Amino acid sequence: MTITKNIIIPGKHNKPIITDVFYTENNTPKPVVIFCHGYKGFKDWGAWDLMAKAFAEAGFFFVKFNFSHNGGTAEQPIDFPDLEAFGNNNYTKELDDLETVLDWISSNTKFENKLNLSHINLIGHSRAGGIVTIKSEEDNRIKKVISLAGVSSFGKRTSTTGDLNQWKKDGVKYVVNGRTKQQMPHFYQFYENYIANEERLTIKRAVSRLKIPYLIIHGDADTSVLIEEAHTLHNWNTNSCLETIKGANHVFGAQHPWEKEDSPEHLNDAIDKIISFLNC
Repeated sequence: MTITKNIIIPGKHNKPIITDVFYTENNTPKPVVIFCHGYKGFKDWGAWDLMAKAFAEAGFFFVKFNFSHNGGTAEQPIDFPDLEAFGNNNYTKELDDLETVLDWISSNTKFENKLNLSHINLIGHSRAGGIVTIKSEEDNRIKKVISLAGVSSFGKRTSTTGDLNQWKKDGVKYVVNGRTKQQMPHFYQFYENYIANEERLTIKRAVSRLKIPYLIIHGDADTSVLIEEAHTLHNWNTNSCLETIKGANHVFGAQHPWEKEDSPEHLNDAIDKIISFLNC
């Protein structure tokens, strides 16, 4: 297996996009899977490397990356050394980052003989479930899309949380990272960006207009994004496929750091379901 870590791709917003690729060397062009991490996430979180290896072993060219403003840096792609960048992140920057990765993989001569660019697929975890769905509705390069414990609404997480007047007055509000204990800033630009792009960022609009195969995977023990959101997504697109994993939490049994040699059972179950969906 060939694994190349921490490839630097220039982003559109003055921050690099740090990217990994996983694939098995053979003479067959491989379908592409691009994985997007969620809120307070990063490409090297928990068992994501083991997931990448599983897809590579199954015959896919697997790409995962850090959003340019996720709080990591090229020198330290794990965790959140750049809280200023984190505070300046927003949904449209993440959509731009994903488009940059799509453009990069579509034009990269180093990998051109290893890729089947007629089969590019997206997976988004948590918040990125919305990002990949919106991008899939916009970009006809995408052939299949998977929401992994994905959210059904950005609006309720942006415009209805906390005191908007106080947020505007202070210019920033903070969320504690339970693992790192950092005070994670959200600058008021996040709200302004959402309001300015609300129609584009309405997940219901994108889901209901999807014309490609759409898989929704959710654990029924998820306390971060409740499984009702998966049912909502499924109801908006009756051609979608909903797979529930009994007993699975928001990260399918993983944690950070993940020091075991094998992925947790619930994550393996999710991986198997995604591979079956991509192969059908």
